[in-house]
Amino acid sequence: MTKQRQALGLLGERIAARWLKRDGWEIVAHRFRSGHRDLDLVVRRDQEVAFVEVKARRDCQFGSPVEAVHARKRRELSRSACVWMDRFGSPNLTYRFDVIGVVVSEGRVKVRHVADAFPVSGMF
Repeated sequence: MTKQRQALGLLGERIAARWLKRDGWEIVAHRFRSGHRDLDLVVRRDQEVAFVEVKARRDCQFGSPVEAVHARKRRELSRSACVWMDRFGSPNLTYRFDVIGVVVSEGRVKVRHVADAFPVSGMF
């Protein structure tokens, strides 16, 4: 990954974190690593934990950033979430997967937050 893409990814994660904080979420973890996989953000509000995948783009030429979270990525996120839950989870909490797409173009930022972006059934 190039330094430019890495910088864009970090910018997208910072924007997403601010977006979530304004909506009442607490950032529990940023870039939680599990082997070669990671969870961009783990956030909590009351008794709910969301595992958040952030996709940042400069434009939508190749589709919306949210559409980039395909089946293989979902499986990887599920595996990482299971590791996080084994280490830090609680049976009193509910869990979900969110995706946040960030488009940064010409000094403008567009954010699309998809709550419950894909099901968690079958993994817990």
